Amino acid sequence: MRQDSRLSRMLHVLIHMDRHDGALTSEAIAEMLNTNPVVIRRTMAGLREAGHVRSEKGHGGGWRLARPLDEITLLDIHRALGEPGIFAIGPTADEPSCLVEQAVNAALDGALREAEAVLVRHLGQVTLADLAADFDRRMKAMGKG
Repeated sequence: MRQDSRLSRMLHVLIHMDRHDGALTSEAIAEMLNTNPVVIRRTMAGLREAGHVRSEKGHGGGWRLARPLDEITLLDIHRALGEPGIFAIGPTADEPSCLVEQAVNAALDGALREAEAVLVRHLGQVTLADLAADFDRRMKAMGKG
């Protein structure tokens, strides 16, 4: 089962962007994430539309944060990425004729909705500044800060 890692990858990039002196090119970000610059440009465009990053053209151009880390939550980034599905499990059919499958779907649907609500609430409470502070603590604990 393939996991959607866009949220964690973009959170990673945004923290690096905050710590980087100057703009980061799509190529540099792609190298960091071992992917194609076209994928980065497409993903960053969604973050730009949401007002989290901005792009700069020309020599020395690239991507920069448009807002401070303490103004961006994990939920903001999740939404800017198109709110990808939280869980990889779900019903086999949306409108099953089998009564057993209907009962199974009802139980799973309720549990998944509750779990998603808890996760979304948590994502809305954590800012990128919180992640950066955790990174700083980890660096200091390693004697590098």
